[in-house]
Amino acid sequence: MFPGNIAGMYNDLHCQMISFTCDYAEGAHPLILKALCDTNMEQLPGYGNDLYCLRAKEKIRRACGCPEADIHFLVGGTQTNATVIAALLRNYEGVLAAETGHIGVHEAGAVEYTGHKVLPLPQHQGKIRAEELKAWLKTYYADANHEHMVFPGMVYISFSTEYGTIYSRAELEAIHGVCREYGLPLFIDGARLGYGLASLQSDLDLPALASLCDVFYIGGTKVGALCGEAVVFPRGNAPAHFMTTVKQHGALLAKGRLLGIQFDTLFTDDLYGKISRHAIDMAEKLKEILHRKGIPFFLESPTNQQFVILSNQEIERLKPLVGFDFWEAFDADHTVVRFATSWATPQENLDKLAALL
Repeated sequence: MFPGNIAGMYNDLHCQMISFTCDYAEGAHPLILKALCDTNMEQLPGYGNDLYCLRAKEKIRRACGCPEADIHFLVGGTQTNATVIAALLRNYEGVLAAETGHIGVHEAGAVEYTGHKVLPLPQHQGKIRAEELKAWLKTYYADANHEHMVFPGMVYISFSTEYGTIYSRAELEAIHGVCREYGLPLFIDGARLGYGLASLQSDLDLPALASLCDVFYIGGTKVGALCGEAVVFPRGNAPAHFMTTVKQHGALLAKGRLLGIQFDTLFTDDLYGKISRHAIDMAEKLKEILHRKGIPFFLESPTNQQFVILSNQEIERLKPLVGFDFWEAFDADHTVVRFATSWATPQENLDKLAALL
């Protein structure tokens, strides 16, 4: 099936396929599994009213420096994005996002399905710019026919973005300033928030980020949990009957304890931060390997996702041995692929990848 040297290398490494496909390939952190097992037979109230959900919320409030925050646990990222957007927008409003934004590209029209249009903005390695956001809004309101158009009702960004890039504090302050000027809530998708904050280039922490937006969520699915996201309205500013909207969108677990226990564990002894930093440490080592092997980068991100250009021939050679993700065609003979580290990536996998390359 493979050239002799590759087959021999495979046998010598004594490995199954190693995966850099995504950051949610593994199940959950062992401490989370232990906590779920230890509490399994406890009889607890449903829908997030149990002591573990309440305790996790208090820990998150302290970590964010937001004692008045409204916090809700939802089951996954797409449900979270669609639910928050539906809850905050009027029926004639849409949401402004980068043209590469997750809600407009990789969520199968979930936002539009709730009746709200995604309004695209220019993107720069996955990010939007405050000056272009302001120019869009000025142009919109200068149009005498804007009453016939979808109104901009909020701004959505990701931290980190789909390209693994992050906003600096200055960039986020500028975007937040434009949002305040036009009375628009700023929503930060934090599916990979841990990896963004742990980046060596980040000048933000949870309290700073919470102070510069109207709602954000702390991603668990991609950062150590089996599933679940924690939505944070930092100033107690959740819209009325938000839990009802959550339930309407199929994002409320009857056994809410399953999410509360996970976030209670993640926010004990800074586990969330520690495992996020591990992913970044592994990503930095991954970048060193890719550079050393002469692999050209499409985008070298400061977080856990790295985008490189491989020949289609090399991709076919590596496919049976290494998991990575297709991103986009580069030209007729080359493809952009993504290698992602996670909270659970072992050094051993990096060593095996280096040998295979």
